[in-house]
Amino acid sequence: PKKPFLLLHHGQSAAFDVIFKPTLAQCLEGRIRVLVGNVYSKKTQIELVGEGHKDEFTLNGLEEDTKERNAKSSLKKDIIDAVRVNHIQFGDCPVKKHCCRTFTITNHTHTKIMHFEWEADARLQFSPKVGHLHPGCAKTITVTLKSDVPASFRRHLVKCKVAKINFELPQRKVQDWDDRMCIVTWQDTTRKDLGARWPKKEKVVETVLEPAHTVVEESSHEAKVYLSASVDYTEFKRNTVMVQLKDTLPFQTRTAT
Repeated sequence: PKKPFLLLHHGQSAAFDVIFKPTLAQCLEGRIRVLVGNVYSKKTQIELVGEGHKDEFTLNGLEEDTKERNAKSSLKKDIIDAVRVNHIQFGDCPVKKHCCRTFTITNHTHTKIMHFEWEADARLQFSPKVGHLHPGCAKTITVTLKSDVPASFRRHLVKCKVAKINFELPQRKVQDWDDRMCIVTWQDTTRKDLGARWPKKEKVVETVLEPAHTVVEESSHEAKVYLSASVDYTEFKRNTVMVQLKDTLPFQTRTAT
């Protein structure tokens, strides 16, 4: 019921925290009007738009795509669309170089295990590509873009298949798994170095097999991510056509920038 009044002198500023705590899965709107003296300012109105959700599987840490906004659309529609769209902006990327971005995926359920798998794409690699998410856990995903030729990606759609699964063994006996996990061992080889009394060791890397499981019926769905990038060779521009040096005496130095 109390309004936050304060007195600001010339050059001073103030900051406010606006907290959104939804109780239902719905979109809520609000507006803050600034009272200057005894009159509400028509120039300063702050739109508040929030969307509460109960998604069991979410993607977090993805930035808002400001370049794709429609300048003629309303502020309210801009913000709502930004909330609903998962977008990764790579920006400018060199040809034949790796550009990486990271985000997280989260399982919000308390008892269900989720299986995820990203679509295959020659220029876009996800790590991990396949894995499990235990209840209440999150996992960091790294997406790497590499193109051997100049290319432009504008809201390129990539899908992630998500499904609930049940393990054949009790859940407490099954460890977390994704396709990055491996077991490294050192084994004896038949080769021997001259003068050595023991066989030479060789490093062996084995991929950890996915735990046996079954997919829960009618639990599969797709999570969508949009990616934008411009892959091209480096270019430079100059803003000066002619460099004019002032009159200079012999054996003296003049510098122009």
